[in-house]
Amino acid sequence: MRHARRRLVRRVTRLAAVGGLLLGGTMVTRAVASEPPDPSAVPGTYAASAAGTGSDLVARLGTSRTAGSWIGADGKPVVAVTDEQAAAEVRKAGVKAKMVDHSMDDFKSATSTLRSAPRVPGTAWVMDYRSNQVVVQGDSTVSSADWSRMTDVAGDIGGFVRMERTEGTFTTRLNGALPLLSTAGRCSAGFNVTDGQRDFILTAGHCGPNGSIWFADNQGSRQIGQTVQQSFPGGDFSLVQYASGDAGAGADVVSIGDGKGVRITGAADPAVGQRVFRSGSTSGLRNGEVTALNATVNYPEGTVTGLIETNVCAEPGDSGGPMFSEGVALGVTSGGSGDCKAGGTTFFQPVTKALTALNVKLLVAAGNGSGQQGGAPSTSPTQSEVAPGDASPGSSAPITGVTATTLLSRLADPKNVGPGLLVVAGSLVALVATRFIRAEQDRKAYRRYYSATWG
Repeated sequence: MRHARRRLVRRVTRLAAVGGLLLGGTMVTRAVASEPPDPSAVPGTYAASAAGTGSDLVARLGTSRTAGSWIGADGKPVVAVTDEQAAAEVRKAGVKAKMVDHSMDDFKSATSTLRSAPRVPGTAWVMDYRSNQVVVQGDSTVSSADWSRMTDVAGDIGGFVRMERTEGTFTTRLNGALPLLSTAGRCSAGFNVTDGQRDFILTAGHCGPNGSIWFADNQGSRQIGQTVQQSFPGGDFSLVQYASGDAGAGADVVSIGDGKGVRITGAADPAVGQRVFRSGSTSGLRNGEVTALNATVNYPEGTVTGLIETNVCAEPGDSGGPMFSEGVALGVTSGGSGDCKAGGTTFFQPVTKALTALNVKLLVAAGNGSGQQGGAPSTSPTQSEVAPGDASPGSSAPITGVTATTLLSRLADPKNVGPGLLVVAGSLVALVATRFIRAEQDRKAYRRYYSATWG
């Protein structure tokens, strides 16, 4: 009877160990499958993929045969072409082609003529790919005489230049997602970047000249850093070097208010029609659409070129703040007109151009090993189509960064591989133990039998 109980216990133990191995293997498989991907391989939205497809076709066909690309309401790219052969090549690539009268070369010639004319503060012009026009805008500060002169210049260029008067004034914006304070004014932290040795804040160039000291409080007791590189006018970006040299925990997160943030996974150029988000301390998190690229704005302080035009609202106090979509950094707030009650126009400095000019890389999640990434995340060919209106800011994260956890809590977290590995290890130990116990019992039984037989 006692031997029967022992055999039953051994069998139950072996069955439990085998079951544990199967369960542990399943847990490890699920944990690996649910683990967030390496930020260097985070797939972009279909909108980002569409932007790349359209821009690649434009680059391949050339500026004399195309006039830009944009994202349609269905999330698919559209390329403006000037001849049927180019249209056929675009369609062969699976992209919609739109026949237009004026090429990118025409656009560049028009904007060059506008730049050579006497500068008028309060004016701006953009390349509107969807309407195949260059749009010249004038705010409320532009006099009738100056507007008349600009209209004459536009008339000499051709009928594809459209004149528009806008409400409000084109001004640079101050403040932002997290405030930076100095004697130059109040600005905003955009994105954290690094040169590999030191960390910096990428923000708007008009926030302050080289040497500006920035603080996190009005009393000037919490120094953040100092502006070490600046471009304004011309561009609108600058670097604020951290006083400690280190951005610290949560460097890959931008604030969107209420203690929440968005984790940044990379940087990219936006496309016309893409839905984007902007964060600022004055007006909070706002969203809108990219309406044009390569915008030129004649601020009172000087002219800035190569900007991104959007219909995202902004107010005084939002300069330098980050613009992003699906966790991808796109720009920092430069300026604009209007407000978040009536709406308006906001311009952004492209992040990619600033990173290249400053020779720095974006600080992103540390899962890629170095925690640095300067380019766009790779796209996934199997990703489902996402219309621009369905885009989101990105994955949420605490603005203070990731809280450190103990080894025990990590092992207990079912989202990690730790629990599964513990179950597998325990099952293996149980199997080995039952095997050892059985072998030992057999050895003793054999010795007893041998002793009884041979005396």
